[in-house]
Amino acid sequence: MMSITFQSCNRTVSAAPRGLGVPMVRAGGAKSLARKPIRIVCEAAPAGAASSTPIASKPDTVVTGQVPPAPATHDAPIKKERAPVADDQIANLKAQLKRATEAQQRYATFTQEQVDVIFRNAAEAANAARIPLAKMAVEETRMGVVEDKVVKNHFASEFIYNKYKHTKTCGVIEEDIAGGIRRVAEPVGVIAGIVPTTNPTSTAIFKSLLALKTRNALVLCPHPRAAKCTIAAAKIVRDAAVAAGAPEEIISWVETPSLPVSQALMQAPEISLILATGGPAMVRAAYSSGHPSLGVGAGNTPALIDETADVQMAVSSILLSKTFDNGVICASEQSVVVVDKVYDAVRAEFVRRGAYFLTEEDKVKVRAGVLIDGRLNPNIVGQSIPKLAELFGIKVPQGSKVLIGEVEKIGDAEPLSQEKLSPILAMYRAKDFDDGLAKAHSLIMYGGAGHTSVLYTNHQNLANIKAFQNKVKTVRILINTPASQGAIGDLYNFHLDPSLTLGCGTWGSTSVSTNVGPQHLLNVKTVTARRENMLWFRVPPKIYFKGGCLEVALRDLAGKSRAFVVTDKPLFDLGYADKVTHILDSINVHHQVFYHVTPDPTLACIEAGLKEILEFKPDVIIAMGGGSPMDAAKIMWLMYECPETRFDGLAMRFMDIRKRVYEVPELGKKATMVCIPTTSGTGSEVTPFSVVTDERLGAKYPLADYALTPNMAIVDPQLVLNIPKKLTAWGGIDALTHALESYVSVCASDYTKGLSREAISLLFKYLPRAYANGANDYEAREKVHYAATIAGMAFANAFLGICHSLAHKLGAAFHVPHGLANAALISHVIRYNATDAPAKQAAFPQYQYPNAKADYAELSTMLGLGGTTQDEKVIKLIEAVENLKKQCDVPPTIKEIFNDPKKDAEYLARLDTLAEEAFDDQCTGANPRYPLIADLKQIYIDAHAAPILPVKNLEFFSKVQ
Repeated sequence: MMSITFQSCNRTVSAAPRGLGVPMVRAGGAKSLARKPIRIVCEAAPAGAASSTPIASKPDTVVTGQVPPAPATHDAPIKKERAPVADDQIANLKAQLKRATEAQQRYATFTQEQVDVIFRNAAEAANAARIPLAKMAVEETRMGVVEDKVVKNHFASEFIYNKYKHTKTCGVIEEDIAGGIRRVAEPVGVIAGIVPTTNPTSTAIFKSLLALKTRNALVLCPHPRAAKCTIAAAKIVRDAAVAAGAPEEIISWVETPSLPVSQALMQAPEISLILATGGPAMVRAAYSSGHPSLGVGAGNTPALIDETADVQMAVSSILLSKTFDNGVICASEQSVVVVDKVYDAVRAEFVRRGAYFLTEEDKVKVRAGVLIDGRLNPNIVGQSIPKLAELFGIKVPQGSKVLIGEVEKIGDAEPLSQEKLSPILAMYRAKDFDDGLAKAHSLIMYGGAGHTSVLYTNHQNLANIKAFQNKVKTVRILINTPASQGAIGDLYNFHLDPSLTLGCGTWGSTSVSTNVGPQHLLNVKTVTARRENMLWFRVPPKIYFKGGCLEVALRDLAGKSRAFVVTDKPLFDLGYADKVTHILDSINVHHQVFYHVTPDPTLACIEAGLKEILEFKPDVIIAMGGGSPMDAAKIMWLMYECPETRFDGLAMRFMDIRKRVYEVPELGKKATMVCIPTTSGTGSEVTPFSVVTDERLGAKYPLADYALTPNMAIVDPQLVLNIPKKLTAWGGIDALTHALESYVSVCASDYTKGLSREAISLLFKYLPRAYANGANDYEAREKVHYAATIAGMAFANAFLGICHSLAHKLGAAFHVPHGLANAALISHVIRYNATDAPAKQAAFPQYQYPNAKADYAELSTMLGLGGTTQDEKVIKLIEAVENLKKQCDVPPTIKEIFNDPKKDAEYLARLDTLAEEAFDDQCTGANPRYPLIADLKQIYIDAHAAPILPVKNLEFFSKVQ
């Protein structure tokens, strides 16, 4: 063994040879083969000498011929220089890679049917040659067992073919026509395959078959001491593939492998991917080559046997695995950890089945031979028990299957605790399961992080299995399974993919945490067609309307036992609550009234009502009033049904209500929710929204979730006949704003637009009459009341826009009634939205292009407002809205609403904050023109002092930074 120093113009890296792996060396940082010669200084040392790295690494280098005894002394290294890579070697490699690239480009055009024929022929040829290839491997490498290598060759051909024979790897591999998704597989290109000495023929077969299945070219680089058998295996696969129609150079190999050539191959620009199997140094070299790489990590598999395990099965499985191919598989058990209660029984079973337990004197000799200068002695890898006994200078009974050393320490002080890749096991006694688990974890983290671990336990011992899987840092956790056979997959569990390249995740410094298969050798293109998301239309299951419907609707609650009525003090004093409770008495429903809801209900108000609800335990909650009692009752209902609900979670913003982070369960298990509006505006009786004020922060939160949709709405015009004129005006303009914003929302649909149009038509026709005539004009009152509910159903499903975003923040900061705040802003928002070229657009698939201007013009036409062009029609709509406000005595500006110079000054000083908060409002996302914060600030400014009329044009230029 040699310690090699690679020197280049920019760094020096030392490493021991592990397979063909070397750290990347570049001349001048170039990624080309035509670079400065690499100067390699070799320090010859006695066999087995290695660097002082404490963690055992996987060796792929052993001497041929008979196994020599362990060295007794370590002479000083003798330095010699190896010549740099010859120009003709570089030229030959470059030519070979060119041929491989051309072959791969031709092969990439093959169909799935052609590829599958080639894949089958190659697998059959490899399987037929499994015995001669196994014999060649043992003869050349002097490690392992012929019969077991036959099994590995069989596995690499038959099992790999059987697993992937129907796997689609060419062209369209997956398609969802309805979902608009198509996945198309493409080969990665030319793959460099690094092959170890431990599994030379089976690994060559495995990588060749994967490359053929995925339409990639493969250039194999064998280990110098396994070149003949590796090339023989590759040639068999290549010839069968070519006979079936594959291009000549689709599988090729390096004829005279060496460390510098291996490095040159991995760094070659023609290489698209490195498939590396070997020791940690080689894998690190692959990952540092500048190319994507798939490699394995070192293994140091512990098998933990707890007190509930089947001892005979556990011991038999471990011996089956550890004796397989003389333990060269990197997943094989290196240590056994046994809980004290069954330790003696396990030990006796090992002895009965042919294990030899080392004496103290034996252990001293074995330790000295396992490690040389802190690194695993390559001369023990894959050797039989007789050869190991000769190497260590110990005597063992004839027929011994494995050597077991009972030890206590883990780490540098105990050589037996490392990966040994031979039929040698360390065995630890654990006080209990927890102690055993800690020992297993320590062994993994010492030299096998990420690779494989095994637990033997009763299969119903879910507590121990869960504790084991949560503790150990391995990507393959095997339960009651021999590690060598179990880790490679498809033997003891058909759902674990068969592979001879076992990824170890980031714990093992590799890029994959699974068994490598064809999917890792493909580039998959996802073709995504535009699809419109499913929309919805959700309203209360029951909506009662017409004058006098209150009694009929409430009688529908017959069978309920306890009703909690939520209202406000003015309505309670006016006897509105009595209208409800008298009917409840007639159907024998016990009731309790909470009348402490304030305008803009606060969290304190909700908590007070919830306290009474929890004591009263109602099965129906009845909200009676304007938006405030209904909003408060919805939140009380939510907290009653789901006390674990977090208000901050419910207030969390979302882009799509179906994908919100915070989920609210369906309500109604404890109580039915009934809403009875006594004002005409909010539409809350049919919406999934609620607005709540956090009095501590002075913030108003619009909350949205379809779980908040009431079960019943009772829209009785007789309850709104005597609404004060101001509330009639403000509520009516609020309802108009709901209809206007929902009509142009990015979520608007054919189901909602008709409702929006009808509400707008009713409000323009009847709101002035309802305002002027009050209770004397029953028809006007009725139509306005219906219009508010109809608009509510529209925006419950289409949502709103920035007029509400701006109004929410204005109202919360300056105590402006919500309808009045909307009135001050809606015309400015119409002007802002009416553009075919917005600076920003909301991202929603239904909204294919900006059409708010056309929508507004459509409304103008419906109302018969005149105008020829779209711009003229939109201006006519703005004029109509302003005229409606004037008829209802609504001030045209925020300044007139304030009527207070101090508020004006404060308002102007807080514009930046108000605009930013409005931008983050839940309503902003559905606006057809996605606003900049500066835009919102400008709208606040425009709406403050000067009336919007006359409107000369619709221009509003965003100040994009």
